[in-house]
Parts: sequence; C-alpha cells; structure tokens
Amino acid sequence: QVQLVESGGGLVQPGGSLRLSCAASGSIFSMSTMGWYRQAPGKQRELVATITPGSVTNYADSVKGRFTISRDNAKNTVYLQMNSLQPEDTAVYYCKLTVQIFARRDYWGQGTQVTVSS
Repeated sequence: QVQLVESGGGLVQPGGSLRLSCAASGSIFSMSTMGWYRQAPGKQRELVATITPGSVTNYADSVKGRFTISRDNAKNTVYLQMNSLQPEDTAVYYCKLTVQIFARRDYWGQGTQVTVSS
C-alpha cells in the first residue's frame, strides 16, 4: 500500500510563492507518474500538473509559466513550486501517484490547503 503525505501549504499574499512537497512510501515511486490536483470550494477537482517517470511534464493552462513540477526519485518526493500566486489559486492541493503494473492503480494524498489572500 502506498501512502502519500503532502506538506508546504499555507496562507500567502497575492504575488507570493509556496513550494508543496509530496513524499511517497514504498518502492514504486520512480516508475510512477506523479500529479498535483486542486479543488476549490464548490468546484470539481482539477489537474494542475503531472510529471512522468522520465520527467516529462504537463501543466494546466491556468498555471503555465507560474508553477513548476519536479521530482526527486532518491527521496521519493514530488514538488510543486508555485510562483505569482493569485486568489484564484486558493484550493486544497492533492498529490496523486499513478502506476501501471499489470493494472493501473491510483493513490491520493490527504491534501494540503493553499490560501492566497491579502
């Protein structure tokens, strides 16, 4: 069983920065696609960014140029560097691990709150 633990959320002023971290247990991290998703109050959960085992990245249009996803396989950790934060970035941010070994499996973290407000 894989466990994901997010950290790094908090309150930040508009224009500020935060870095989220997601640490994974187990031995499948390096072969997994990692993703960050977010859910704002009253809205559906949406994709923010993903990174493949080969470090190919993909971003939602709303965060391109402001957010950067990266991974450290030695630490079983994925990061989300968020710059130029805006109030519309306020949400609970979730980490997801996707692995395909015979069958696809998805694992989710518990989420971390990011609030952008003056």
